[in-house]
Amino acid sequence: MTFTAHINVMPLKELLDPQGKAVLGGLKNLGLGNVQDVRVGKHITLQIEASSKEDAQRIAENACQKLLANQVMEFYEVNIQ
Repeated sequence: MTFTAHINVMPLKELLDPQGKAVLGGLKNLGLGNVQDVRVGKHITLQIEASSKEDAQRIAENACQKLLANQVMEFYEVNIQ
């Protein structure tokens, strides 16, 4: 069975996000001063062949831990569909 893993990787809240700060500055320059904070991350979609949703979850978690997220600076969330 094929499952879709939606993975969101974001910088840890405790760390500065230079890309987010640059986007925030751009928004303010465009007159969108109501925006208070911006955090920029990435969304990754995996198509996973697995025997169960739990197996697909394990595969996606393994991919995040080994390659997709730098756990020193980022956290991730996995949603299997």
